[in-house]
This record gives sequence, structure tokens and C-alpha cells, in this order.
Amino acid sequence: MPFAVYLLGLAVFAQGTSEFMLSGLLPDVAGDLGVSVPAAGALTSAFAVGMIVGAPVMGILGMRWPRRRALAAFLAAFIVAHAVGAVTTDFGVLLATRFLGAVADAGFLAVGLATATAMAGPKAEGRAASVLLGGITLACVVGVPVGALLGQWWGWRSAFWAVVLVSLPAVLAVLRSVPDSPREEETPGIRREWAALRRPRPLMTLLVAALVNGGTFCAFTYLAPVVTHVGGFGEGWVPVVLALFGLGSFAGVTIGGRVSDARPMALLVPGGLALAVGWALFALTAGNAAAALALVLVQGTLSFAVGSTLVAQVLRTAPEAPHLSGAAATCAFNVGAAAGPLLGGLTLGAGLGYRSPLGVSALLVAAACATGGTAYAVRRIRQHTQALA
Repeated sequence: MPFAVYLLGLAVFAQGTSEFMLSGLLPDVAGDLGVSVPAAGALTSAFAVGMIVGAPVMGILGMRWPRRRALAAFLAAFIVAHAVGAVTTDFGVLLATRFLGAVADAGFLAVGLATATAMAGPKAEGRAASVLLGGITLACVVGVPVGALLGQWWGWRSAFWAVVLVSLPAVLAVLRSVPDSPREEETPGIRREWAALRRPRPLMTLLVAALVNGGTFCAFTYLAPVVTHVGGFGEGWVPVVLALFGLGSFAGVTIGGRVSDARPMALLVPGGLALAVGWALFALTAGNAAAALALVLVQGTLSFAVGSTLVAQVLRTAPEAPHLSGAAATCAFNVGAAAGPLLGGLTLGAGLGYRSPLGVSALLVAAACATGGTAYAVRRIRQHTQALA
């Protein structure tokens, strides 16, 4: 694996830390800027919207630049947004920097996925994608807790400065280590790439990826109240449980990267079914402490093993879209990350209890399995019909 791929993973680690670190900083941000905690929660929503909007828009923009220049520009914009956010005293300005930082983040991830898989070659696309997604999981395990500690010691602004400091060497590394794009004549146009992504197989893969990720983030978002209100754990156990899920997710992307290149369906089919059953089982056994801890680890592993493999499959099923396939995968990932918690929140608002988000996760992954299975069956029937014609 080229060393530059790991440097891209370092940048994704910084960006993933930024995306998730506000979960431990919102009360301090609200108190410092004179807004309510629910109002401060809009900072998280602004980042999610920026990721969804930024992936396709910045993916198209990135096609017009050499990859090295595009990655450096997106990362520089991300750094500037966080530096401004760290010094502002106006909540509106901070909200704008979260949106703009997410747009730059989405552009970097979209171009970064295309760059990493191109450098790794067709036989190691899954491993390259897992390195970048591993940066996000490491952010959950290491970056977010460290950001929370910095916020407790030196205030929430110090966490923003930490993201800037981690990102700065990544800019220099990108400029020194990442190769430029292929020659212009080898780069497809926007229309050709969109046409490749609109084919049934890439579209179905994107839908399945969004559903699986929706299940992952629905459960992850409400994991703390599940283990405290249902599992009987004290508040002090919450960081331990979240770290356990994060460790599982890192193991999952590692497994996905090593298996998905050679035999992706051997992981996706049993892994997807086990993931759906696991969320349902978690909903039923959440009151048992031992079962809850075991399933947190198992489900974290399965979620990201299946999820990272699906991201690699998006890139593999649309090889004619080397730029926009990364943007589409990023968009699908974040649509799921936004929609899953929303659906889980609706069940809680309806009074269905803290187990209900786990049930929603099970239904979303079951829908993903049904969608993928149906698409596969239809494709085989068409192939059989064409062979007989």
C-alpha cells in the first residue's frame, strides 16, 4: 500500500474528529456563546448537511483540478474554517464555519477515495478505502475522547485548534507525496461519469450503503441512553461502551479491507444478515449487561466491515467514474448518518422506549439485505434470459 494512502488517512482522522467531537463540547459551546444546548446542536446538523451537499458539488469541482491540488485546497479550506471557528465569538459565524468545513471535508474525502484507490490499484481498492475509513473510526476511538478532554482542560476552542494542528502536516504531506491526476485524455468527463453512476448496479450499491450506515448511526447515536436506561450501566460506563464500539469499528474496517478485494460477497451476504440479526438481538437483550457489552463490540465490527466493503463496491461497480464514485459514496454514507438518527429519534418521540432505535437499525439493515438480494436476483435473471436469447 503506498505510504501516501496512510497520509490521506491521517487527514481523514482529523476531519472525523471534527465531525464527532462536538458531542462532548456542546454544553461548553452553548454557555460560552450564549445559546441553548438544543440550539448548539444545530452545529452537528450543519456539518451533516455540509457533507451531503459538499460531496457531489466538490466532487465535480475536484474533477477540474489535479488531484494533488484539489486535496490540498480542500484541506486548506478545512483548516481555515476551523481556525475561524476557534476564534469567533458569534454563534452564526461558528455555524457557517461548521457548514463550510464540512463541504471541504466532503470534497477531500470524495477526491481522497478516488486518489487512494487509483494509487493502490484494482487489486487493493478495498484496502485503500478501508485505510481512509479507518481514519474515521480512529477518530471515534481516540480523537473524540481527546477532544473532550481538551475541552475540559482548556475550553472547547482548544479542541478546534487541535484539529488545525493535526491537519497542517497533512497539507504538506499531500503536496509532497500524492501524485497528480492521470493525463487529461485519460480522465472521463462529468456526463460520462454521471452516466456510469446512474446504472442500476451502482445505484443499488449506494442505496444499500446508505441503509446500512443509517442503521449504524441510528444505534450509535442512542447507545448511551440504551446502556444506561435499559442496560443498567452507570454514566461512567458510557465512554467505555463508546470506545468498545469504536474498537469494533476499527477492527471492522481492517477486516473489510483485507477481505473485500478478493471475495466481497463472501463478506457482504453473511455479514449483512448477521448485522440485521445482531441489532434485533441487541434490542431484545439490552437489559442484560454481559450481552449488551458483547453485542456493542460485535455490531461495531460488523457495521464497519460491511460498510467499508460497500464503499469499495461503489468504486468497483463504477470504474468509469473515478472522481464522482468517491463523491457518491461519501454522500450515501452521510445520508445514512443523517437519516438513521432522525428515524431513531422519531421512535423515541413516539414513546416506544430506548430499545426502539435498535429495532430501527435492524429494520434498516434488513431493508438493505432485501434490496441487495432483489437486485442480485434480477441481475441473474436478466443474464440468464440474455444467454437463452
